[in-house]
Amino acid sequence: MRQPLYPIGIQTFSDIIENGYIYVDKTEYIAKLLSSGKYYFLSRPRRFGKSLLISTLEEVFRGNRELFNGLYISDTDYDWAPHEVLHIDFSGTNCSRPDSVANKLHSTVSNWEQHLNIPASEASIEQRFRNVIQCAHEKSGRQVVILIDEYDKPLLETVDNPELQEKFRTQLRAFYGNLKNQDKHIRFAMLTGVTKFGHLSIFSDLNNLQDISMLEEFAGICGVTSDELRHYFDDGVGILANRRGMTTEEAYEQLRINYDGYRFSPLGGPNIYNPFSLLNCLKASWIRDYWFQTGTPTFLVKLIMSRQIELQSLDSLKVPMQSVENVSYDLKSSLIPVLYQAGYLTIKDYDPFTDLLTLSFPNREVQRGFLISLMNLYVPSDNDSAFSIAKFYEDVKQGDAEAFMTRLQSLFADFNQDAFNRINLEQHYQDITYLVFKLLGFLIHVEYKTSSGRIDMLVKNDRYIFVMEFKLNSTPQDALRQIDEKGYMLPFKADNRKLIKIGANFSDKTKSLDSWIIEEV
Repeated sequence: MRQPLYPIGIQTFSDIIENGYIYVDKTEYIAKLLSSGKYYFLSRPRRFGKSLLISTLEEVFRGNRELFNGLYISDTDYDWAPHEVLHIDFSGTNCSRPDSVANKLHSTVSNWEQHLNIPASEASIEQRFRNVIQCAHEKSGRQVVILIDEYDKPLLETVDNPELQEKFRTQLRAFYGNLKNQDKHIRFAMLTGVTKFGHLSIFSDLNNLQDISMLEEFAGICGVTSDELRHYFDDGVGILANRRGMTTEEAYEQLRINYDGYRFSPLGGPNIYNPFSLLNCLKASWIRDYWFQTGTPTFLVKLIMSRQIELQSLDSLKVPMQSVENVSYDLKSSLIPVLYQAGYLTIKDYDPFTDLLTLSFPNREVQRGFLISLMNLYVPSDNDSAFSIAKFYEDVKQGDAEAFMTRLQSLFADFNQDAFNRINLEQHYQDITYLVFKLLGFLIHVEYKTSSGRIDMLVKNDRYIFVMEFKLNSTPQDALRQIDEKGYMLPFKADNRKLIKIGANFSDKTKSLDSWIIEEV
């Protein structure tokens, strides 16, 4: 069977069509956009196909109908009249300098002016943009289309520099304002980005934009649905299954576990596969963590480093829906909405009566990649985290609690404590231990509820059950005494697996694991 052509890294619609790459037909969504409104905003995580969507819209509005033969929109009554398309892409812009945004806008507008034969002007950049819109309309006789991709990149890259972020915000606010005050000259406009900045007032000015990010009817506009996976990629899944010794259905299940699970509308709609990971996996016939190989975004690293994260809560977290619609990307606001819009958490459930969303990791790749990224923040760069986790795995697999605790003590000694503001040290130590076990991939319960209290940490594999209690500035004897007095072992007495209880103490003086006692039951 011949390997299909996968458009990995290709964001230009014409290249995909003309060179025979697989294209998942999203033009039905484009037809809905054209028939139901004029101004749109869409947020999606990085590498989810936003740039390809913008490129597809550009070809539609340029009237290149021949590129769409056989696609949904070719059978609609769209008139295919060519429009001038003003396309801005911030994705490749380095925004580290104060003049970064001004230079990007200047070069972009200058190219438009040359294309339209507009004389050079000393006017402000927003005035020149306004003039370009008006002249394009007058010269072509048709209203203009404006497409802005990754509009928020200058703001995301300056989360730790409020002064520069404010400078960029002011420049962009004035520039984007033309999307509202030039309405009679505009046929269609769309902005895309990772997030909707609620606190920067760009969107309060652009109140004519329809935010389709969480609408059920557009939930599948980017990414790949389960139906699309089977329709467009069945040959590739078959090749994956054959090469890895699986049935085709087993291969589909592994793809689902690792790359599916994104849900962008509280009201329903399809679950979405990460397209970047899916394409890379099918091309290589190898299930790996591709999305995270591209690196955790710089802005997210800065935000994580600035505050405490309650790791255990990320498995099932309830938040007001309003909190994830308009996000404040600064070093003081909650990190949870940021993690949602960046694609690290997704919607698992919605209660319309309380307007609360339940958020969690979308799939195995995201959970594992996020925890590894967090581990790399904690651990100095010369520490081999992957090797450490592999050794932990061998310890737990063999039931060697002593070796595990010794290795854990060594790991704590290497943690970069100064990089984090730790108010609750006990929570800090528990989070790190939780992180290790999560990366090991075992079934784990944190603060497991019993009739008499909560177990700090319960870890199970096929041969052993570990019951662990942690104390701060106390003794491991006190920790074991709590396990016994609270009857934490009773629920597992009938289990055939070997029971191991561990009492451990952390010291805020050494900022590490101080001592422990292990008892087999």
